[in-house]
Amino acid sequence: MTDAPKALNIGGKSAAWLRQVGLRTWDDVNAIGPVEAFLRVKRAGFKPSLNLLYALEGAMIGCHWQQVDPDRRAQLAAEAQAGAALLPSAKRMPPASAVTTTMGDAHEAHDEAEAPDALSF
Repeated sequence: MTDAPKALNIGGKSAAWLRQVGLRTWDDVNAIGPVEAFLRVKRAGFKPSLNLLYALEGAMIGCHWQQVDPDRRAQLAAEAQAGAALLPSAKRMPPASAVTTTMGDAHEAHDEAEAPDALSF
């Protein structure tokens, strides 16, 4: 992130996360908004706290993240929670079933012309 006054809210770790998800300038963040920027960081596997969300909002409106209106912070948190609910989660995915391999009659009548390590499905 390159804009010094707005970088007040964004530390080195958060700036690195944003760069890693393709958000290199404040124009990039402004184009998608603080919630989508926050969700991109989460989607990438990082574990941002809501402070990043509030810091992005504060940077966009030109204030310290703690000065973001409490009602606005609640709205941002609700939007982020709704968006995060749509993200894939290992906790919500069903466990994989056991994998078994069976050899049917087709494999017993192996064609001699076929290469010995060729696969067929």
